[in-house]
Amino acid sequence: MNEPSGRHVVVIGAGAIGVISTIELLRDGHRVTLVEPATPGGEQAASYGNAGWLSTHSVIPPAGPGVWKKVPKFLMNPLGPLAIRWLYLPQALPWLIKYVLSGWTEARVEATARALRPLLVDAPSLHKKLAEEAGVGHLIERQGLMHIYPSRAAFDADALGWRIRKRVGVEWMELSGDEMRQREPDLHPRYQFGVLVEEAGRCRDPGGYVAALAEYARARGAKFVNARAKALRLANGKLMSVLTDKGEIACDAAVVAAGARSKPLAASIGDRLPLETERGYHVMIEHADTGPRTSVMASDAKMVVNWTDKGLRAAGQVEIAGLDAAPNWKRAKILRDHLIGMFPKLPKDLPAERIRLWFGHRPSMPDGRPCLGYSRASHDVVYAFGHGHVGLVSSARTGRVVAQLIGGREPEIPVAPFDPKRYL
Repeated sequence: MNEPSGRHVVVIGAGAIGVISTIELLRDGHRVTLVEPATPGGEQAASYGNAGWLSTHSVIPPAGPGVWKKVPKFLMNPLGPLAIRWLYLPQALPWLIKYVLSGWTEARVEATARALRPLLVDAPSLHKKLAEEAGVGHLIERQGLMHIYPSRAAFDADALGWRIRKRVGVEWMELSGDEMRQREPDLHPRYQFGVLVEEAGRCRDPGGYVAALAEYARARGAKFVNARAKALRLANGKLMSVLTDKGEIACDAAVVAAGARSKPLAASIGDRLPLETERGYHVMIEHADTGPRTSVMASDAKMVVNWTDKGLRAAGQVEIAGLDAAPNWKRAKILRDHLIGMFPKLPKDLPAERIRLWFGHRPSMPDGRPCLGYSRASHDVVYAFGHGHVGLVSSARTGRVVAQLIGGREPEIPVAPFDPKRYL
């Protein structure tokens, strides 16, 4: 293998975004060192716990008009689909204010949808190509995703989101209760209306996919350093090195893709960004003998149900409680109860050894848009974090954009809406 002629780039974080960025940087001829303290695709990673939903239509930010009216409910119900822990409220308040304001009007929501759509469109095909290169093409499928509602009226209550999706180019098929039953015979009959988005896809094993991509990057020449990045070091606006708990790595450029732990890295060079963790949970039933034929999003439970190679997975919940608070496993058990309620043929008394619970951290910016662009301090540093609920689906396009930014090329999609400097 010839010595790469490009820059020496340190990629911080071996989640989906970090490993795909590494692959794309190697493709461009750079020498890449990937810094990660844990096993890529391991249970500690947000990528591992992902629902596996490649939802190209997930363009609606979490906050919408009127969400401020629900904040007291979020505080009072610790087990609701979105909850805020009282003890963490003082720290979360600045982020929550920006969160509420970002979705204050329909126009603001639509602006974010228009920004996100190019980042997500064609994601299943981009991931399929990467998976095939890494020898795991079977893990990516384009088979659509169905949103299920108890009634047409419940769907109409989500009208703003669907109206905006239509404006940005998302198409879907409406299904009556009978039509849903033909497609999903095991689904509880209380669901009487559905929307099928055929362009969406799924990943059959998010953790396995990221692990395979990491091995592919290694085979292409990436160097892996098992360490935790602590800070970046600049001199006169030029990046000199990345400081880790195991020493200093000299480099020409860096990509900060450390997920929910990216905030102090950006702060180390003066960029104080409002990154928060939306803590999420999943439950997985091993050897389930019933479930959906198509991945489904249940509107009433606010969770995605998807088959993975390891079992039937239900993922969802948002909890604002910071990086260090212990998980509230009751939240995962609520997902389990919702899942059993959705598919009545699932046994009510599943043995504990067949149920796997997981908890992790979605890195989220208050406006529902990632930080994807240059640091204010130096163009040697590219930020690629804060993707919230679209981390896995957006990672394929994000990795390509990262390589384009590091190479000083025009990105293939507009990145101005994701500029980290919008908060600086």
